[in-house]
Amino acid sequence: MEDRPVVTTDRGRVRGVVEGAVAAFRGIPYAASPVGKLRFAPPRPHEGWSETRDAARSGPSVPQNASRLEAVMGKRVPNWAEADSLNLNVWTPARLLSESERDGRRPVLLWFHGGGFTSGSGGWDWYDGGRLAALGDIVVVTANYRLGPLGYLHLPEPGTDNVGVRDQAAVLRWVHANAEAFGGDPGAITVGGQSAGAYASLALALVPETRPLIRRVIAQSGPWGMEPQDPDKARDHTAALVRLLGVDSAPNPGDALRELPVERLLAAYAQLSADLAVSGHIDPPLFPVLGGAGMPSSPLPQAVANGDLGETGLLIGTVKDEMTAFVGAGPHAQPLTDTVMRTPTLEIAAARAEQGAPPYVYEFDRESPDNSGLGATHCSELPFLFGTFDAFAASPMLGHPTPSDRTLSTAFASAFAAFVATGSPTGEGLAPWEAYGTGEGDGVKRFG
Repeated sequence: MEDRPVVTTDRGRVRGVVEGAVAAFRGIPYAASPVGKLRFAPPRPHEGWSETRDAARSGPSVPQNASRLEAVMGKRVPNWAEADSLNLNVWTPARLLSESERDGRRPVLLWFHGGGFTSGSGGWDWYDGGRLAALGDIVVVTANYRLGPLGYLHLPEPGTDNVGVRDQAAVLRWVHANAEAFGGDPGAITVGGQSAGAYASLALALVPETRPLIRRVIAQSGPWGMEPQDPDKARDHTAALVRLLGVDSAPNPGDALRELPVERLLAAYAQLSADLAVSGHIDPPLFPVLGGAGMPSSPLPQAVANGDLGETGLLIGTVKDEMTAFVGAGPHAQPLTDTVMRTPTLEIAAARAEQGAPPYVYEFDRESPDNSGLGATHCSELPFLFGTFDAFAASPMLGHPTPSDRTLSTAFASAFAAFVATGSPTGEGLAPWEAYGTGEGDGVKRFG
């Protein structure tokens, strides 16, 4: 195997890098740069490239403000740029790229980061998929999608709603079209994610446009209890942002917004977020509108209860103390955790069990030894899924990992990878995990 393997995608060749048993291909464009007239527009096909494109390093993040979860996850150095920001990353077992192994296609996990629909990047080392790909012998893909005002403005122009969701659908279609080139099986795609990424992943599996491309879903800490984004509220918040930017008298506000520096859009969005902030609520000012592009017309738990998931497999769960990340330790954290995440998670699980497709449900309980007040807070399972303890070294939610933490990481990630590969998080060397509603206990597998 070459140290710099080359793969041919539908838009051109990319040169990756071998890292141990895995070949990594980073910063691959899946759509045209969303700049100029393409700002707020649905993703357009990338024009392609004639020379072999270097894919050793991640591409830029999409433009964004600082995450409100920095206090628990740690800070990130800004690396965003609007141009070339619609990019993705692929990690594949390196042997699958050799001629003798071309027929050994492996299941694929397409995983979307969280960040409240306002921050995050699939290219950050937090979400490096190499260890997970090697551990589970699967192909792992992460991706960027437009966030905040660039992803979820509700403009009156046709085709401009939910462009962040449209980006995610475009990533899924790219993976389906190109999986085989990386040794992946386009007929065995699991779509997963955490928080906002979980919300998007489940939505993709609920709508008829993308459901046929998805075999399984992994939904980590989805904010299912958030009130659906009503189109009228989205329009009102968009109008408020337009007023803050001083272009409300423009004949076409969308055109005026396309002329502004992206930094002004982000600053105005931060102001709007502050103006609308309500204690105990995690809703951003703008997020996917139900009934809009790529979203069901019912709240996601109701769409599941309606049977819209069909035969799609589901692994779903929460961490024990989700809301301490947002409201701190105190009497309000646990009731909010139950309302926003845990109770609706179990309702989704019960609905699937009643439909004859019982899911696998987990709770992640490991607490940071250095920050006992946080408990097992929102996002705390992420270093354990990806095995990226070093990348989270400055993260209060992780603290200083112990040897037992690394054992927990292997068990947790192996179960998830097994689900991607077979539809069950059990197997040789893995602890038993019964599907929800099929055993004697409460049906929840606890880690930590």
